[in-house]
Amino acid sequence: MDYRHVITLEPGKRGGKPCIRGLRITVYDILEYLASGMSDEEILADFPDLNLDDIRACLAFAADRERRLISIPAA
Repeated sequence: MDYRHVITLEPGKRGGKPCIRGLRITVYDILEYLASGMSDEEILADFPDLNLDDIRACLAFAADRERRLISIPAA
């Protein structure tokens, strides 16, 4: 998924953290909710401004960042 049209970075909003479509909901917020066991449906019910593509964009963004991390060789 191409998350670049969904995830925005604005220096004055939420400390410059990646947010969803300019809203004040960060990628980190959504990932934390998912990690705590909330379902997509529960997140969407709590945040009516979001849609399923927004949640998928957060996951794609996180996966892309993980791929970009520098690997440290095992000793």
